[in-house]
Amino acid sequence: MKIGFVIADNYEYDPFRKFANEFNPTEFKALKNNCIKFNFNEKTEITACECGIGKVNAALAAMYLINEEKVDIILNIGLSGAIQHVQKGFIVAGEEYIECDFDLTAIGYDLGVKPQDVYLYKADEKLIEKAKECSVDFFGRLGTGDIFLADSDLKKKYRDAFDICSFDMETGAIAAICHKADIPFLAIRKISDDCDENAVESYTELNDKKEIHLSEVAREIIERISESV
Repeated sequence: MKIGFVIADNYEYDPFRKFANEFNPTEFKALKNNCIKFNFNEKTEITACECGIGKVNAALAAMYLINEEKVDIILNIGLSGAIQHVQKGFIVAGEEYIECDFDLTAIGYDLGVKPQDVYLYKADEKLIEKAKECSVDFFGRLGTGDIFLADSDLKKKYRDAFDICSFDMETGAIAAICHKADIPFLAIRKISDDCDENAVESYTELNDKKEIHLSEVAREIIERISESV
């Protein structure tokens, strides 16, 4: 079993790298990104890429893992802002994913609708079941856009339009790639802020601590997946 991780920035990647050091990993560069590979056990190989922030970077890393590393599953960990039903510190697993900033309203489509394709992407059901055995506080729909959301009015707009529980800058893009490639996908995110005018301060405060907790949850989900191989 080969599992690929897409991780946006060094604040989230460095704790994962520290966890990986237990397993005598190999570090390398791919698409100018930091990557690490290791055998979690005799049945499970892990490759993680620090892709950079945003949808394009996340999509490129997902395609690299699928095409070059031949992964069987893609997972994502990172920080997200709260929209509804969740609060700072919660661990959230995405059951569905949507790109909130995809906008063809000028030509008559609803916000987020892609007329040529699926636009509401679903997590793999088996991975969701594995996540239910882990330290996850909430399961819901995750929203994505190429914006750091720090605006209460826009937060309300996305909440009302998409019924999302949190907002980030990567998951919808990774989900779109995995949908096209028929690769099981799951994102697990930690809530860092409230997507309001105080979001930058809250996000920075949590980011500066380095996100060790997410790597602990990543270890849990890897263990659960490995048990079924």
